[in-house]
Parts: sequence; structure tokens; C-alpha cells
Amino acid sequence: MAMTRRDLGSAIVGLSTISAHAESSQMDQDKPVNENSAGDAPAHDMAAMPAHWIGTEQIAFLIYPGFTALDMVGPHYMLTNLMGATTHIVAKTKEPVTSDTGLVFTPSATFDECPKDLDILFVPGGTNGTLAAIRDDATLDFVKDRGQRARFITSVCTGSLVLGAAGLLRGYRATSHWLTLPFLENLGAIPESKRVVVDRDRITGAGVTAGIDFGLFLVAHLRDQNYAEAVQLLAEYDPEPPFNSGTPQKARPEIKTMMDSMFVSFLAEVGALTSKNR
Repeated sequence: MAMTRRDLGSAIVGLSTISAHAESSQMDQDKPVNENSAGDAPAHDMAAMPAHWIGTEQIAFLIYPGFTALDMVGPHYMLTNLMGATTHIVAKTKEPVTSDTGLVFTPSATFDECPKDLDILFVPGGTNGTLAAIRDDATLDFVKDRGQRARFITSVCTGSLVLGAAGLLRGYRATSHWLTLPFLENLGAIPESKRVVVDRDRITGAGVTAGIDFGLFLVAHLRDQNYAEAVQLLAEYDPEPPFNSGTPQKARPEIKTMMDSMFVSFLAEVGALTSKNR
């Protein structure tokens, strides 16, 4: 669905107009819900929009070879619905970047081209690609540099390992994918098993799909609940998973055991790498 921020603004102004009228009087359902005479189209006057619904945020989404696409795409969908915000897909070069499932993304800015002062620095996770990003000096230097000045330093899934390796989570509560959550302690963070963890200006999301909740939280924080609810409705985000296996606590023991066995070597690498970054 193609929709501009102005389209969203018109829709959300309609929401505020309807709410205002509902408080003041009982409307005749056969008449348009607006202040114009019967038969007139709703004005959707953008001047009626609360001033704080239009911002000037600069938001950088870091991507790197082997990152998990949904870690970034979920938050990207939510945050690009912030009217007035500018988003950047940032990588080391402008060459196409391939995710861990083969999806290809085209960066809009290099590390050097990314704005120096950001409102939101966002880092997605992955598996081996994330470990490679942590080992890459240019990537860590970029995260350190922008993170030192960003208004919010954020991540989803194992992206928090990158933040931690850059020294940005020391003394902060944070979350990660359930497989790697314990390793945050190696990086000076305080691991917390929650879908979204907020500690001052650090906002981290748990594994993969938690990025959608993370994104909605930030939309509400930067605008308000009405705005966020409108974005949620636009996304038709109303999950009803066919199975109750979304966390280690809910999954059947044999499923949890199988997943643990699949990532033994990866977790050994995470342990070794994060211990070096203490």
C-alpha cells in the first residue's frame, strides 16, 4: 500500500476532528462528521493538526551484510510514518546489501554521508553477519560516533550486541534475542527479558518481530497515543499467531532443545567475542 505522510496526516486529522465533535455533541449519523454544512466533504484541514504531530527527526537505520531484514523493516515501517521525519538507510558503502535471507537493500547514505547528529540511531541484528559487523572497525566506529550524540540509541534483536560492543550499553538495562540475552552482561549491560526495554535514552527490542512493538512505542513517544494507534491500524497489526511458541517459556521443551542445539557454535562465538569487548 503506497501512502504518503501527508495522506496519513489527513487521516489522523480526521481522527482528531471526529474525537472533538464526539465530545461536543451527538452527531446525526446521516450527516458528515465535520463542521461544514451537510453535504460538504470533510475539510481535513492540516492546520487543525497538533503541532507536535509534525517533527524534524533524523533517523539512521544501519544495515550490514547478513543482517536480519525484519529486524529493520518492522521499525522502518513504523518510523517512516512519522510526519516530518527524515530516514536514512546507512551502510559502509552504497553497494547493495544482502540480508541473511537473501533480500537485497540499497543504502541511501554511507557512514560519511549520514548526518552527524541523529535523533535515532537504530541497529538491527542477525547471526554471523552481526558478529562480522562487531569485528569491523569501520562499523563500530560509526556506531560509537553517532551513538555518542544521538537523542536515542536503539536496536532490535542481536543489534544490542553491536551497541554493547561499541560501549554504548554500559550500565544500561537492555534486551536482545532470547538466545543472546545473557551475553549482554559481558558488554557491561544489565540484561532484561522484555519485549521492549527502555532505560533513559537507550531503547532496545527483543528478537525480530519485537521490532514492530519497538517501532510503535517510539511513534507514541515521539508523537502521542492517538497517532500511534492510527499507525497500528494502518498496519493492521493485530497478531494472532497460529502457535503459542513465541518465547522460550511458551515453547514446548523439545522445540526449545532443538533450537538450542542449532546455535551451539554461534553462541560459542558470541561468548568469545563479547568477552573480548568487556
